[in-house]
Amino acid sequence: MTTVAPAGIRFHHGSLVIPTGVVHTTPLGYDRGGVPVGAPLPLAATTELVHRLSGCGEVVVAFEGKLGDTLLALSGVRSVLDWLRLRSVRVAVRAVGPYAGLIARTGLITQPQASTPSGWRAVIGDRPGIEAHGSKAAVSLVLDPATPPCWASDSRAHPDLPARHYLALERRLGIRLPAVAPFVPTLATGPDNLVEELRSVGWLGGLTIAAITATSWPERKDYTAQRFITLTEHVAEAHQTQARLLLIGGDTGDGLRITAEAPRRHVQVLRLDGMPADHLADLFPHCHLIVGNDTGLTHLAAMARGRDGGSPPVIGLYARHSHSKWRTGLPHHHAVATDLSDRMHQGDLCPVRDAIAPDTEAHMDAFPPAALAQAGLELLNGVRP
Repeated sequence: MTTVAPAGIRFHHGSLVIPTGVVHTTPLGYDRGGVPVGAPLPLAATTELVHRLSGCGEVVVAFEGKLGDTLLALSGVRSVLDWLRLRSVRVAVRAVGPYAGLIARTGLITQPQASTPSGWRAVIGDRPGIEAHGSKAAVSLVLDPATPPCWASDSRAHPDLPARHYLALERRLGIRLPAVAPFVPTLATGPDNLVEELRSVGWLGGLTIAAITATSWPERKDYTAQRFITLTEHVAEAHQTQARLLLIGGDTGDGLRITAEAPRRHVQVLRLDGMPADHLADLFPHCHLIVGNDTGLTHLAAMARGRDGGSPPVIGLYARHSHSKWRTGLPHHHAVATDLSDRMHQGDLCPVRDAIAPDTEAHMDAFPPAALAQAGLELLNGVRP
């Protein structure tokens, strides 16, 4: 469901299916729903890629760049491993680099083998990861977020990056792969000492909202702590309760820093700066609502699954970039977007790649806390479909 919100912004529900006629798409080349899993596609496979992957005994997953790009590209890893399983090619799979622990949570990584894998090595990752680990590989696959288009199949557009990566590789590998939307793998979570410490002192009791303030582009993407506090105050007043707000900041260079602010009438605020992503993956499922800018930690929040398999609603804020491309595609991962973000979505454009200057300097000012609070309340109360 897409609804108009105040001040020229729109709410886009994560379960919305986008028809091909309303956005610019590239035809996938086949009606995916009509091709059985494992059947050849009516497109020629990339012969050299198929040949080299068929002879592989090891797949190395190597990402060294941005967290968000990495998480949204893991569907590309999934597609290659799905293909290898369909072809009965047995490989060892390992992850290297700063995100190895998170990638292991997806279930894509196999247990290490006692013996050295036989066959070639394939490396899948981003450009920095390939440069660092791909020198001895028989084949290296770069998952670049700028490369795959918004695919169209069965009268449906597939704008999110996980779908783009998965389907792009399905086409090149020439076989109908098993995954269906959402294509992104999710992250398993479990007990965590730091999370248990927060629970023991009362920070995870009652209504808990997480707000992600970390960003690599603060002048454009920082919603500010005060706006998140105001948003939370609106939600707490509507629920007639005291809410707990966890402000998730980035690494300031001092490691993990936890700071409690003086209690307000409706909100208690705890700042968590520099909390490792592994701990945050275990923390997010304990929240009732998560709001953040278009950044890696927001994607992480959407991908983290609680032990019961559930996840809280996540709202991403999109002022400039396409709200549909830079999401996980999961039904609980929603967006609030400006008119500019909607136009980037409709035309499959990027303000950086295509050098499109914004028509306003408002950026995060475009999102009134009261309007975001209303969207959050409707999700918390189960009003929005």
